[in-house]
Amino acid sequence: MFDDFMTSETLTTFIGLVAATSLIVQFTKPLIKKRFPDVFIRFYTFIIALILTFIFSKNGIGLQGIIVKVINAMIITMSSMGGYEALSDPLSQKVRN
Repeated sequence: MFDDFMTSETLTTFIGLVAATSLIVQFTKPLIKKRFPDVFIRFYTFIIALILTFIFSKNGIGLQGIIVKVINAMIITMSSMGGYEALSDPLSQKVRN
């Protein structure tokens, strides 16, 4: 297991980026929810994931690198949001109208 705190080396991995995105969003979510509706949290999570991906991910250069980073940020967003929902309320059932 890990014997260190979060490092910049950890943030170059998928799991590190998902964990960092989840932590940042969960700690700042109350501030965002005061000013914006709940649906904005998804966009906010994507922005955080995109910023972290551009800083720590080393995928190519040019247009191809940018597109890969945007796609990776989408995957990180989905993973961090799904991971939080699974941990916060694992027995929840969605109600369809």
